[in-house]
Amino acid sequence: MTADYRKSFTLAQQQYDYFDIAAFMAAHGKRIQTLPYSIRVLLELTLRHSATQPEMQQYLPAFLAWDQHHEQDVPYKPERVVLQDFTGVPALVDLAAMREEVLRKGGDPAQINPDVPVHLVIDHSVQVDLAGSEAAFDYNIKQEFKRNRERYLFLKWAQESFTNLTIVPPDTGIIHQVNLEYLSPVIRHSNAEIPVLFPDTLVGTDSHTTMINALGVLGWGVGGIEAEASMLGQESYFPMPRVVGVRLTGEMPQTATATDLALTLTRILREHNVVGKFVEFYGPGLKTLPLANRATIANMAPEYGATCGFFPIDEQTLAYLRLTDRSAQQIERVAAYARQNSLAYREDEDEERHYSEEVTLDLGTVRSCVAGPKRPQDSVELPNLPQNFRSYDQMKALAVTAADKEFALRPGALGIAAITSCTNTSNPEILITAGLMAKKAVELGLQVPAYVKTSFAPGSRVVADYLEASRLQPYLDQLGFNIIGYGCTTCIGNSGKLKPGVQEAVAQTNYPLAAIESGNRNFEGRVNPLIKDTYLASPPLVVAYALAGTLDLDVTQHPLGTSATGQPVYLTDLWPQVSEVSAVIHKYLKPELFSHNYQNIFQQNAAWNALPASKSVTYDWQADSTYLASPPLFEHASGQLTGLRVLAKLGDSITTDHISPAGFIGQKTPAGKYLLAQGVKPQDFNSYGSRRGNHEVMIRGTLANLRLQNQLTPDKRGGYTKCWLDSQETTIYDAAMAYRKHGIGTIILAGQDYGMGSSRDWAAKGVQLLGVKAVIAESFERIHRSNLVMMGVIPLQYLPKENAASLGLDGDEAFDITLVDFQTAHVRASSAKHEVEFTVKVRFDAPIDVKYYQANGILPYVIAKKMGGERQVAGRRK
Repeated sequence: MTADYRKSFTLAQQQYDYFDIAAFMAAHGKRIQTLPYSIRVLLELTLRHSATQPEMQQYLPAFLAWDQHHEQDVPYKPERVVLQDFTGVPALVDLAAMREEVLRKGGDPAQINPDVPVHLVIDHSVQVDLAGSEAAFDYNIKQEFKRNRERYLFLKWAQESFTNLTIVPPDTGIIHQVNLEYLSPVIRHSNAEIPVLFPDTLVGTDSHTTMINALGVLGWGVGGIEAEASMLGQESYFPMPRVVGVRLTGEMPQTATATDLALTLTRILREHNVVGKFVEFYGPGLKTLPLANRATIANMAPEYGATCGFFPIDEQTLAYLRLTDRSAQQIERVAAYARQNSLAYREDEDEERHYSEEVTLDLGTVRSCVAGPKRPQDSVELPNLPQNFRSYDQMKALAVTAADKEFALRPGALGIAAITSCTNTSNPEILITAGLMAKKAVELGLQVPAYVKTSFAPGSRVVADYLEASRLQPYLDQLGFNIIGYGCTTCIGNSGKLKPGVQEAVAQTNYPLAAIESGNRNFEGRVNPLIKDTYLASPPLVVAYALAGTLDLDVTQHPLGTSATGQPVYLTDLWPQVSEVSAVIHKYLKPELFSHNYQNIFQQNAAWNALPASKSVTYDWQADSTYLASPPLFEHASGQLTGLRVLAKLGDSITTDHISPAGFIGQKTPAGKYLLAQGVKPQDFNSYGSRRGNHEVMIRGTLANLRLQNQLTPDKRGGYTKCWLDSQETTIYDAAMAYRKHGIGTIILAGQDYGMGSSRDWAAKGVQLLGVKAVIAESFERIHRSNLVMMGVIPLQYLPKENAASLGLDGDEAFDITLVDFQTAHVRASSAKHEVEFTVKVRFDAPIDVKYYQANGILPYVIAKKMGGERQVAGRRK
């Protein structure tokens, strides 16, 4: 395996080197044509790094029969890392804390620095405080800087004090769209005299990092902790993935959108069970899907459970690079290298290419749909949507007054209609469709009911440019879809309060109002704690249902409203022809929009530029700060796994939204009480996301979601538990602190898909800092399992057909866990009533997981390695 597969080719009189993956396969009697394109990228990465890291050569043989070696680990050392601010700030806080720890140990703090390029895009902080107004954008930005000044000053310090770190200012775009339109070169090159070409690869601290796979760039979301490892030069390891090939045939109907396709695929692929697998798209239908549509599908990979949804490089890739005004030289390099190194898609090789599993979808069968009310994989065709509200038929109407008008709202009535999130808000076809629908609606005299809070947060300033140039934005404005900021907003819970009058009525009654958004996540309580049922939809359908004011309506049969002349107006009256949409795209969507926007991206925000910047080796923590604090991540954590008490006993599909603090901070919550005690006024609480750099706030908000159902307190929802020290009900935080005071560790019991959802590192950090030593679940979502290991919390999985119910676990037992080895553990659960013994699988999925666990987590491990003490961390835990 030591042969040098470094080859050369010449392009425009420049010699380039590359590592020839076809030659490697041929030298071992195999054909590159049999490999999925995503596996080819992993092979190239391993082959190239093996040239300078001989220890990586041991992983190469697995690629020769990759689909027979899923127990074999493969390395992944991405070329760069992208962060958003909610997860990026705590990652940088951890790096700052690591510098302090190195200094305390007598080392050089400057050793703690990103080893690869890191981009942090500030897109998660803007909230929809004001909507439906021309003043909304300026007001929301002003509030954003008022709330987040301290965090932003920290980010300014980080940019000045760390090397290899670039900050993209607030209100310039959503991270994944900026990544797609600007940051990714698709093919990278070294700076040597003879440059080496290689594929762009990355990880990001957001689940929807997968959007970049639409460009033929391999990348996915990881927890902030795992991202820190990549930033610090650590390879990650994971089992050779299974690859599900999705063969696309036919063409999309004119009435279906990219969102409909993405939601349909989410349902199909969830049913197929692609969790933890690569998904790769191919087939004759591929050439009919423009890059923006592919991005919508790739973005939703976390929703269908895959590690990534990969599209290989083809003509649509190159067309997008031309559209976004990449240089001719770069486009030529991408095309030439992809052809030269077997990364350019070839339909004529489809039959020879091998996949672990296969799914076929005829694009012509896709129908308009929405997904909900609680999961993105639960797609519903439009005629069937009203049936989802029949369970509410016996409920009385809710009387509300909004904008001096009285309404009697039924379940299904919309509290929120938002065009938001990275998934859809930069897809020209569907946004222009929404704009044309708004134009027709306004011209017919339709209005959105006053009780509906409408908002529009584009993923890129380019969107605003082409909607303004095409004169469609004014019509969206008239329906209340004014641009309120450039960020994730409603999709991540930054929806702000409901309309005045509605907010108060729902808060008092807990009435089941609904929301519709063009986002990717609709877990219960996510978009707004007062919203019961949330449905995902394309931007045009968001406009349509906003006009109707309710989701309890078959929009394919019943009118959305009445025109100024008293005539019923149907969805078909508003939906534009494909030719209308294409005409607008061809006239107004130009490459110059992209180059003009991105050449000034670092100067666009005057408020950001005005913030002072400081520089120092270590950060000057402010003792009274409620935003930023040095986390206690390096205190010695006992590995004792005896006498553990159950902190929470949970059911299936517990998401990171349930576990990790997010969104609104209530005054009566442990976090709210803490802030009040620190002198913070309720109007200045901000969100959990903005306070992710302060562990005191975050551990109080861990497992405190209003929708969490702890089976130990069946009569209560929210962050409550029974503390077994006195058998009294209390908050999870207070119970955890009581256990800690008595030196007792805790455990969480859970069902299937524990930790599904966003890649929120605090879902692991929070439980570790609460004193949780282990989680026993029926199954884990990929990112969260990894994060638990990296925080030193051991993930244990019941054996097949076993769970808490089948084993008779009540949650009042004391647990003793004995690691038989690092693959199996024995558990004894004892109470006054019974004693239960059973075996569980230890979910250490890669050899490095064992090292992290033994070191009490990845950060102590990296520090020891940086200071030459890797041997010191081995064997600390047994």
